[in-house]
Amino acid sequence: MLKSKLRKKVLKIRKTAYKNNLKIDFNKVFDLIKKNNLNKKSIGGYFPVNYEVDDLEILNQFDKKNYQVSLPVIKKNFQMDYYKWSFFDPMKINQYGIPEPNSKKIVYPDIILIPLVAFDNNLNRLGYGGGYYDRVIEKLSRKKKILKIGLAFSVQKINNVPVTKYDKKLDYIVTDKYIL
Repeated sequence: MLKSKLRKKVLKIRKTAYKNNLKIDFNKVFDLIKKNNLNKKSIGGYFPVNYEVDDLEILNQFDKKNYQVSLPVIKKNFQMDYYKWSFFDPMKINQYGIPEPNSKKIVYPDIILIPLVAFDNNLNRLGYGGGYYDRVIEKLSRKKKILKIGLAFSVQKINNVPVTKYDKKLDYIVTDKYIL
């Protein structure tokens, strides 16, 4: 099945899961970080839109534990960087209607939380098709080792995500039912 058709199908399923109040136990994310001995204190999240798993609660917990929290800002040429953000900082709305930090301080997070449209057992992810996360993972990975954690509802799992040489695998996927 083409990525665009898959996307459309799974986005409907995700919307239903979201409206049914499926939740992720974010303690699982903290456990993964401990398990990976990540004492570094920098995490990149995302501002949830379009029925994505809401990571704002866990970002707030990280903020309280003195992690440096950052969110992505979309740039030209399908590029994206993370910028420092806290819950009290003003935000601006980007061309896709997504709130972004108004900060000027670029951050290279040690851990990134990534929203998914779909995923498979091989830790492949299907996103919206712009390649923003694939590019930022490539860029950050050249600077240092990062932990890539996808957040999704278990109903977003499909048998096989079609992948290209540009697609980047995740290290973990945390869902409402299990961790891959």
